[in-house]
Amino acid sequence: MNLPLFFAGRYLFAKKSHNVINIISAISVIGMAIGTAAVIIILSIYNGFDSLVKDMLGDFDPDILIAPAEGKTFVPEGEVYDWIYEQDAVKNMCCVLTENIFVDYGGKQSMVTAKGVDWVYEEESPVRNHIRAGEFALHKGDIPLAVVGSSLAYRLGINPKFLTPIELYFPSRNRNFSISNPLASIESVNVWPSGIFAINSEIDDKYIIVPMNVMKELLEYGDEVSGVEIRVKDGCSRKEMKSLIDGISRRLGENFTVSDRFEQNKALYKMMRYEKLSIFAILIFIVIVIAFNIFGSLSMLIIEKQDDIRILRSMGAGDKMIRRIFVLEGWMISLLGLACGLFLGIAFSLLQQHFGFIRMPGNFIVQAYPVILSAKDIIITAASVAAVGYVIALIPVFNAGHADKSNRRCR
Repeated sequence: MNLPLFFAGRYLFAKKSHNVINIISAISVIGMAIGTAAVIIILSIYNGFDSLVKDMLGDFDPDILIAPAEGKTFVPEGEVYDWIYEQDAVKNMCCVLTENIFVDYGGKQSMVTAKGVDWVYEEESPVRNHIRAGEFALHKGDIPLAVVGSSLAYRLGINPKFLTPIELYFPSRNRNFSISNPLASIESVNVWPSGIFAINSEIDDKYIIVPMNVMKELLEYGDEVSGVEIRVKDGCSRKEMKSLIDGISRRLGENFTVSDRFEQNKALYKMMRYEKLSIFAILIFIVIVIAFNIFGSLSMLIIEKQDDIRILRSMGAGDKMIRRIFVLEGWMISLLGLACGLFLGIAFSLLQQHFGFIRMPGNFIVQAYPVILSAKDIIITAASVAAVGYVIALIPVFNAGHADKSNRRCR
């Protein structure tokens, strides 16, 4: 029989002579349970929002982007693009031409990022799932149309129902600048707004999507593009994705960069990781503060059990065994709270994940708070809370041990 564990269990559930010890122990268990449940629930909600943001960005950013290593444009030609089309994992591939340009709409001006896209993008882009007004269309017969980010549309007063054209301007690449007539050195084209999309604040505030031929006319390009966007089929594994990227990189050589979605937005995804780490650190700090209730209850229990300690010593128990009894007692308080907290946190997260009973306020993209329960978060939370409980249990035991040794020396 494990005597320290046996005594610790008896002390945990036995009635104490001072009722305040029972109360503090109960508060410690409840506090650890609430703290643990809060960590699980908040991390699960963060996972939900994190997944929502990634999905929305994934509807705008491609799974794989081919871009020139130097310069802005290149001509997509060669056998490598035929090879890409033949890969089973590839869903579609389209060309884009992106540039920062100047726009004027009804007397309101702004610098924007215009993205010229081909017919594949126009027919198959997931951006059409985020249209908030109008429709996702870039052509109406021979008339070029454009879809605009919601924040940009609000700033310029763009409305798909109006007939006012959006005027696009860019300095001519083939004409010299004229001081006497500056407008003669600026190329311009008109497009008409067909729809307004909403993805996220950064994209919505600066992007306008136009037909490829409009961008080529404005920038005076021929067959050049700024990138080739590749989307893979649903269910494509990371291994298949990496194999596809490596195959493209190997065939294109060092003159091109082939990046996945993470590499296209390194700063954003790193910030999201650091945010989650910061949230976890703050929550664990709160758990540490709550765990100091264990310090109080265990300190009082050690004082109350002085007669038992003397009896155990007379029966041959050493200081190490006695310390282990009380450390296990304090740790069992935290583990009991941990078990209750895990049950509450997991149960709440699963209920919200499947039924969405807590609704989002206002007119948001999703109606209920998004929740994704992660096994990794559960394991890390359980290990962290257990470690906090164990360390907190050690402090009063060793403090009492040092005090006891000092008292024995004085005698």
